Amino acid sequence: MAEITLLDRLDGLDARFEEVSTLITDPSVIADQKRYVRLSKEYHDLEVIIKAKNEYKSKLDAIAESKEILSMEDDDEMKALAREELDSASAAIPELEEKIKLLLIPADPDDAKNAVVEIRGGTGGDEAALFAGDLFRMYQKYAETKGWQLTVSSVSEGAAGGYKEIVFNLTGSDVYGTMKYESGVHRVQRVPATETQGRVHTSAATVAVLPEAQEFDVEIHEGEIKWDTFRSGGAGGQNVNKVESGVRLRYNWKNPNTGVVEEILIECTETRDQPKNKERALARLRTFIYDKEHQKYLDDIASRRKTMVSTGDRSAKIRTYNYPQGRITDHRINYTVYNLGAFMDGDIQGCIDSLIVAENAEKLKAAEL
Repeated sequence: MAEITLLDRLDGLDARFEEVSTLITDPSVIADQKRYVRLSKEYHDLEVIIKAKNEYKSKLDAIAESKEILSMEDDDEMKALAREELDSASAAIPELEEKIKLLLIPADPDDAKNAVVEIRGGTGGDEAALFAGDLFRMYQKYAETKGWQLTVSSVSEGAAGGYKEIVFNLTGSDVYGTMKYESGVHRVQRVPATETQGRVHTSAATVAVLPEAQEFDVEIHEGEIKWDTFRSGGAGGQNVNKVESGVRLRYNWKNPNTGVVEEILIECTETRDQPKNKERALARLRTFIYDKEHQKYLDDIASRRKTMVSTGDRSAKIRTYNYPQGRITDHRINYTVYNLGAFMDGDIQGCIDSLIVAENAEKLKAAEL
Protein backbone atom coordinates (compact mmCIF):
# COMPACT_ATOMS: atom_id res chain seq x y z
CA MET A 1 0.00 0.00 0.00
CA ALA A 2 2.91 2.33 0.76
CA GLU A 3 4.28 1.84 -2.78
CA ILE A 4 0.92 2.72 -4.36
CA THR A 5 0.58 5.85 -2.23
CA LEU A 6 4.04 7.07 -3.19
CA LEU A 7 3.46 6.43 -6.89
CA ASP A 8 0.13 8.24 -6.63
CA ARG A 9 1.98 11.28 -5.30
CA LEU A 10 4.19 11.17 -8.38
CA ASP A 11 1.26 10.90 -10.78
CA GLY A 12 1.11 13.77 -13.23
CA LEU A 13 4.76 14.81 -12.96
CA ASP A 14 5.63 13.41 -16.40
CA ALA A 15 3.01 15.62 -18.05
CA ARG A 16 4.26 18.70 -16.20
CA PHE A 17 7.86 17.84 -17.13
CA GLU A 18 6.93 17.70 -20.82
CA GLU A 19 5.07 21.00 -20.50
CA VAL A 20 8.03 22.76 -18.85
CA SER A 21 10.43 21.23 -21.40
CA THR A 22 8.41 22.92 -24.15
CA LEU A 23 8.03 26.23 -22.32
CA ILE A 24 11.76 26.78 -21.75
CA THR A 25 12.36 26.64 -25.52
CA ASP A 26 9.64 29.25 -26.20
CA PRO A 27 11.21 32.59 -27.31
CA SER A 28 8.62 34.60 -25.35
CA VAL A 29 9.53 32.72 -22.16
CA ILE A 30 13.26 33.13 -22.78
CA ALA A 31 12.69 36.88 -23.17
CA ASP A 32 11.06 37.00 -19.72
CA GLN A 33 14.12 36.35 -17.55
CA LYS A 34 12.24 35.93 -14.27
CA ARG A 35 9.91 33.33 -15.74
CA TYR A 36 12.68 31.59 -17.67
CA VAL A 37 14.89 31.20 -14.60
CA ARG A 38 11.95 29.93 -12.52
CA LEU A 39 10.95 27.38 -15.19
CA SER A 40 14.56 26.26 -15.74
CA LYS A 41 14.85 25.55 -12.02
CA GLU A 42 11.54 23.63 -12.11
CA TYR A 43 12.77 21.65 -15.12
CA HIS A 44 15.93 20.62 -13.26
CA ASP A 45 13.99 19.66 -10.12
CA LEU A 46 11.44 17.63 -12.11
CA GLU A 47 14.21 15.89 -14.06
CA VAL A 48 15.78 14.68 -10.80
CA ILE A 49 12.52 13.40 -9.31
CA ILE A 50 11.38 11.71 -12.53
CA LYS A 51 14.71 9.90 -12.76
CA ALA A 52 14.20 8.68 -9.17
CA LYS A 53 10.58 7.74 -9.96
CA ASN A 54 11.64 5.67 -12.99
CA GLU A 55 14.31 3.88 -10.95
CA TYR A 56 11.78 3.22 -8.19
CA LYS A 57 9.19 1.85 -10.61
CA SER A 58 11.87 -0.28 -12.25
CA LYS A 59 12.70 -1.85 -8.88
CA LEU A 60 9.02 -2.48 -8.13
CA ASP A 61 8.62 -4.17 -11.55
CA ALA A 62 11.73 -6.27 -10.87
CA ILE A 63 10.28 -7.40 -7.54
CA ALA A 64 6.96 -8.36 -9.13
CA GLU A 65 8.70 -10.20 -11.98
CA SER A 66 11.04 -12.05 -9.61
CA LYS A 67 8.14 -13.16 -7.41
CA GLU A 68 6.29 -14.43 -10.48
CA ILE A 69 9.33 -16.44 -11.61
CA LEU A 70 9.76 -17.94 -8.12
CA SER A 71 6.13 -19.00 -8.01
CA MET A 72 5.99 -20.51 -11.51
CA GLU A 73 9.53 -21.55 -12.50
CA ASP A 74 10.86 -25.06 -11.81
CA ASP A 75 14.43 -24.50 -12.99
CA ASP A 76 16.72 -24.07 -9.96
CA GLU A 77 19.16 -21.81 -11.76
CA MET A 78 16.38 -19.46 -12.90
CA LYS A 79 14.94 -19.41 -9.38
CA ALA A 80 18.35 -18.58 -7.92
CA LEU A 81 18.74 -15.65 -10.33
CA ALA A 82 15.22 -14.46 -9.55
CA ARG A 83 15.85 -14.67 -5.80
CA GLU A 84 19.07 -12.66 -6.23
CA GLU A 85 17.22 -10.01 -8.25
CA LEU A 86 14.41 -9.92 -5.66
CA ASP A 87 16.85 -9.38 -2.79
CA SER A 88 18.74 -6.66 -4.67
CA ALA A 89 15.60 -4.75 -5.70
CA SER A 90 13.99 -5.08 -2.26
CA ALA A 91 17.12 -3.73 -0.57
CA ALA A 92 17.09 -0.64 -2.83
CA ILE A 93 13.42 0.24 -2.19
CA PRO A 94 13.69 1.90 1.29
CA GLU A 95 16.50 4.25 0.20
CA LEU A 96 14.65 5.20 -2.98
CA GLU A 97 11.43 5.85 -1.03
CA GLU A 98 13.30 8.14 1.37
CA LYS A 99 14.93 9.96 -1.55
CA ILE A 100 11.59 10.49 -3.33
CA LYS A 101 9.87 11.69 -0.15
CA LEU A 102 12.54 14.34 0.30
CA LEU A 103 12.29 15.35 -3.36
CA LEU A 104 8.52 15.77 -2.98
CA ILE A 105 9.08 18.44 -0.31
CA PRO A 106 9.43 21.89 -1.93
CA ALA A 107 13.04 23.01 -1.67
CA ASP A 108 14.09 26.44 -0.48
CA PRO A 109 14.28 28.41 -3.76
CA ASP A 110 17.43 30.12 -2.51
CA ASP A 111 19.42 26.91 -1.88
CA ALA A 112 21.05 26.84 -5.32
CA LYS A 113 22.26 30.44 -5.06
CA ASN A 114 25.69 31.77 -4.22
CA ALA A 115 26.08 33.30 -0.76
CA VAL A 116 27.25 36.48 0.90
CA VAL A 117 28.77 35.80 4.32
CA GLU A 118 29.24 38.46 7.00
CA ILE A 119 31.35 37.71 10.10
CA ARG A 120 31.41 40.24 12.93
CA GLY A 121 33.32 40.11 16.19
CA GLY A 122 30.83 40.27 19.07
CA THR A 123 31.34 40.38 22.82
CA GLY A 124 34.93 39.93 23.91
CA GLY A 125 36.85 42.84 22.35
CA ASP A 126 40.16 41.87 20.74
CA GLU A 127 39.58 38.19 21.42
CA ALA A 128 36.24 38.34 19.55
CA ALA A 129 37.99 39.89 16.54
CA LEU A 130 40.64 37.15 16.63
CA PHE A 131 37.90 34.51 16.77
CA ALA A 132 36.14 36.15 13.81
CA GLY A 133 39.44 35.75 11.94
CA ASP A 134 39.57 32.07 12.92
CA LEU A 135 36.04 31.55 11.61
CA PHE A 136 36.93 33.25 8.33
CA ARG A 137 39.95 30.96 7.85
CA MET A 138 37.73 27.97 8.71
CA TYR A 139 35.26 28.89 5.97
CA GLN A 140 38.08 29.72 3.59
CA LYS A 141 39.53 26.22 3.96
CA TYR A 142 36.08 24.63 3.77
CA ALA A 143 35.38 26.53 0.53
CA GLU A 144 38.60 25.11 -0.93
CA THR A 145 37.43 21.54 -0.21
CA LYS A 146 34.11 22.29 -1.97
CA GLY A 147 35.75 23.90 -4.98
CA TRP A 148 33.99 27.21 -4.29
CA GLN A 149 35.45 30.61 -5.14
CA LEU A 150 35.81 33.03 -2.22
CA THR A 151 36.00 36.77 -2.83
CA VAL A 152 36.41 39.27 0.00
CA SER A 153 34.42 42.47 -0.53
CA SER A 154 34.81 44.35 2.76
CA VAL A 155 37.25 44.16 5.69
CA SER A 156 37.64 45.94 9.01
CA GLU A 157 40.65 44.58 10.87
CA GLY A 158 40.90 44.19 14.64
CA ALA A 159 43.50 46.11 16.64
CA ALA A 160 45.20 42.89 17.77
CA GLY A 161 44.54 40.91 14.60
CA GLY A 162 41.53 39.14 13.19
CA TYR A 163 38.53 41.14 12.01
CA LYS A 164 35.98 43.44 13.55
CA GLU A 165 34.00 42.66 10.41
CA ILE A 166 34.63 40.81 7.16
CA VAL A 167 32.21 40.31 4.26
CA PHE A 168 32.88 37.82 1.47
CA ASN A 169 31.12 36.12 -1.44
CA LEU A 170 31.10 32.38 -2.03
CA THR A 171 30.45 31.21 -5.59
CA GLY A 172 29.85 27.61 -6.59
CA SER A 173 27.30 24.80 -6.49
CA ASP A 174 24.46 24.95 -3.91
CA VAL A 175 26.45 27.36 -1.75
CA TYR A 176 23.60 28.99 0.16
CA GLY A 177 21.83 25.65 0.71
CA THR A 178 24.97 24.41 2.44
CA MET A 179 26.18 27.53 4.23
CA LYS A 180 22.79 28.72 5.57
CA TYR A 181 23.26 26.45 8.59
CA GLU A 182 26.14 28.66 9.75
CA SER A 183 23.97 31.74 10.46
CA GLY A 184 23.91 32.64 14.13
CA VAL A 185 26.13 33.37 17.11
CA HIS A 186 29.32 31.31 17.42
CA ARG A 187 30.80 31.20 20.93
CA VAL A 188 34.42 30.44 21.78
CA GLN A 189 35.85 29.40 25.14
CA ARG A 190 39.64 29.60 25.38
CA VAL A 191 42.60 31.32 27.06
CA PRO A 192 43.34 34.52 25.09
CA ALA A 193 46.94 35.25 24.08
CA THR A 194 46.79 38.40 26.25
CA GLU A 195 45.65 36.51 29.37
CA THR A 196 48.51 36.22 31.89
CA GLN A 197 46.65 34.21 34.54
CA GLY A 198 45.67 31.37 32.23
CA ARG A 199 41.96 31.98 32.69
CA VAL A 200 39.45 30.79 30.09
CA HIS A 201 37.45 33.62 28.52
CA THR A 202 34.20 33.41 26.58
CA SER A 203 33.86 35.50 23.42
CA ALA A 204 31.51 35.45 20.47
CA ALA A 205 31.23 36.29 16.78
CA THR A 206 28.13 36.57 14.63
CA VAL A 207 27.85 34.91 11.23
CA ALA A 208 25.16 35.95 8.74
CA VAL A 209 24.75 33.97 5.52
CA LEU A 210 22.60 35.62 2.86
CA PRO A 211 21.55 34.30 -0.55
CA GLU A 212 23.24 36.37 -3.24
CA ALA A 213 20.58 38.22 -5.21
CA GLN A 214 20.60 38.17 -8.99
CA GLU A 215 19.74 41.22 -11.06
CA PHE A 216 16.18 40.08 -11.71
CA ASP A 217 15.46 39.22 -8.04
CA VAL A 218 15.05 42.85 -7.02
CA GLU A 219 14.24 46.10 -8.79
CA ILE A 220 16.87 48.83 -8.46
CA HIS A 221 16.64 52.20 -10.18
CA GLU A 222 20.32 52.65 -10.99
CA GLY A 223 19.80 56.26 -12.08
CA GLU A 224 18.93 57.12 -8.47
CA ILE A 225 22.19 55.74 -7.07
CA LYS A 226 24.65 58.39 -5.87
CA TRP A 227 28.25 57.37 -6.44
CA ASP A 228 31.41 58.67 -4.75
CA THR A 229 34.98 57.58 -5.35
CA PHE A 230 37.91 57.73 -2.95
CA ARG A 231 41.46 56.52 -2.51
CA SER A 232 41.72 53.14 -0.83
CA GLY A 233 43.80 52.89 2.31
CA GLY A 234 45.97 50.06 3.56
CA ALA A 235 48.40 47.77 1.79
CA GLY A 236 48.61 47.56 -1.95
CA GLY A 237 51.37 49.86 -3.12
CA GLN A 238 51.38 53.30 -4.67
CA ASN A 239 48.47 52.63 -7.01
CA VAL A 240 46.03 52.05 -4.12
CA ASN A 241 46.97 55.32 -2.46
CA LYS A 242 47.05 57.50 -5.60
CA VAL A 243 44.13 56.20 -7.68
CA GLU A 244 40.51 56.71 -6.63
CA SER A 245 39.56 53.05 -7.07
CA GLY A 246 37.36 52.79 -3.97
CA VAL A 247 33.63 53.35 -4.56
CA ARG A 248 30.80 54.36 -2.26
CA LEU A 249 27.13 54.19 -3.23
CA ARG A 250 24.11 55.76 -1.57
CA TYR A 251 20.63 54.58 -2.43
CA ASN A 252 17.24 55.56 -1.01
CA TRP A 253 15.09 52.45 -0.74
CA LYS A 254 11.51 52.16 0.46
CA ASN A 255 11.13 49.15 2.74
CA PRO A 256 7.97 47.37 1.51
CA ASN A 257 7.41 45.84 4.95
CA THR A 258 7.45 49.15 6.87
CA GLY A 259 6.91 51.80 4.18
CA VAL A 260 9.92 53.71 5.57
CA VAL A 261 12.51 55.13 3.17
CA GLU A 262 15.99 54.05 4.23
CA GLU A 263 19.36 55.26 2.93
CA ILE A 264 21.64 52.36 2.10
CA LEU A 265 25.38 53.07 2.18
CA ILE A 266 27.82 50.55 0.69
CA GLU A 267 31.58 50.84 0.17
CA CYS A 268 33.79 48.56 -1.90
CA THR A 269 37.60 48.76 -2.05
CA GLU A 270 38.28 45.19 -3.01
CA THR A 271 40.12 45.72 -6.31
CA ARG A 272 42.22 48.45 -7.94
CA ASP A 273 39.70 48.54 -10.78
CA GLN A 274 36.94 51.10 -10.14
CA PRO A 275 34.39 49.53 -12.56
CA LYS A 276 34.83 46.15 -10.87
CA ASN A 277 34.35 47.74 -7.46
CA LYS A 278 31.16 49.40 -8.75
CA GLU A 279 29.89 46.07 -10.05
CA ARG A 280 30.55 44.39 -6.69
CA ALA A 281 28.98 47.26 -4.74
CA LEU A 282 25.85 46.87 -6.90
CA ALA A 283 25.80 43.12 -6.19
CA ARG A 284 25.95 43.83 -2.46
CA LEU A 285 23.12 46.37 -2.81
CA ARG A 286 20.94 43.80 -4.56
CA THR A 287 21.70 41.21 -1.89
CA PHE A 288 20.98 43.66 0.94
CA ILE A 289 17.58 44.61 -0.51
CA TYR A 290 16.75 41.01 -1.37
CA ASP A 291 17.52 39.96 2.20
CA LYS A 292 15.35 42.72 3.66
CA GLU A 293 12.41 41.98 1.36
CA HIS A 294 12.56 38.26 2.14
CA GLN A 295 12.93 38.64 5.92
CA LYS A 296 9.21 37.94 6.39
CA TYR A 297 9.71 34.66 4.52
CA LEU A 298 12.54 33.74 6.88
CA ASP A 299 10.46 34.74 9.90
CA ASP A 300 7.63 32.50 8.71
CA ILE A 301 10.03 29.57 8.47
CA ALA A 302 11.38 30.30 11.95
CA SER A 303 7.89 30.33 13.43
CA ARG A 304 7.10 26.94 11.93
CA ARG A 305 10.27 25.11 12.88
CA LYS A 306 11.07 23.89 16.35
CA THR A 307 14.71 22.92 15.88
CA MET A 308 15.88 26.24 14.39
CA VAL A 309 18.27 24.29 12.20
CA SER A 310 18.37 26.86 9.41
CA THR A 311 16.01 29.72 10.17
CA GLY A 312 18.37 32.56 9.36
CA ASP A 313 18.03 33.76 12.97
CA ARG A 314 21.25 35.68 13.55
CA SER A 315 20.70 36.20 17.29
CA ALA A 316 20.55 32.51 18.21
CA LYS A 317 23.61 30.91 19.82
CA ILE A 318 24.21 27.95 17.56
CA ARG A 319 27.66 26.57 18.35
CA THR A 320 30.36 26.54 21.02
CA TYR A 321 34.08 26.04 20.33
CA ASN A 322 35.73 24.89 23.58
CA TYR A 323 39.51 24.94 23.19
CA PRO A 324 40.53 23.48 26.61
CA GLN A 325 38.43 20.38 25.87
CA GLY A 326 39.05 20.37 22.10
CA ARG A 327 35.26 20.22 21.75
CA ILE A 328 32.73 21.49 19.23
CA THR A 329 29.06 21.51 20.23
CA ASP A 330 26.20 22.51 17.94
CA HIS A 331 23.35 23.37 20.29
CA ARG A 332 20.56 23.04 17.71
CA ILE A 333 20.90 19.26 17.41
CA ASN A 334 23.09 18.41 20.44
CA TYR A 335 25.93 17.49 18.09
CA THR A 336 29.30 17.17 19.90
CA VAL A 337 32.67 16.09 18.51
CA TYR A 338 36.20 16.36 19.89
CA ASN A 339 38.12 17.29 16.75
CA LEU A 340 38.38 21.05 17.19
CA GLY A 341 41.73 21.31 15.39
CA ALA A 342 40.44 19.61 12.24
CA PHE A 343 37.15 21.52 12.48
CA MET A 344 38.92 24.88 12.51
CA ASP A 345 40.94 23.67 9.50
CA GLY A 346 37.70 23.46 7.52
CA ASP A 347 36.52 19.93 8.35
CA ILE A 348 32.93 21.03 9.07
CA GLN A 349 31.05 18.82 6.60
CA GLY A 350 30.12 16.23 9.25
CA CYS A 351 28.36 18.87 11.32
CA ILE A 352 26.57 20.32 8.29
CA ASP A 353 25.48 16.83 7.18
CA SER A 354 23.98 16.20 10.64
CA LEU A 355 22.11 19.51 10.44
CA ILE A 356 20.76 18.62 7.00
CA VAL A 357 19.56 15.22 8.27
CA ALA A 358 17.83 16.89 11.24
CA GLU A 359 16.11 19.42 9.00
CA ASN A 360 15.01 16.78 6.50
CA ALA A 361 13.53 14.68 9.31
CA GLU A 362 11.60 17.73 10.46
CA LYS A 363 10.37 18.45 6.94
CA LEU A 364 9.18 14.86 6.47
CA LYS A 365 7.32 14.97 9.76
CA ALA A 366 5.69 18.30 8.90
CA ALA A 367 4.65 17.00 5.47
CA GLU A 368 3.39 13.73 6.99
CA LEU A 369 5.32 11.69 4.46
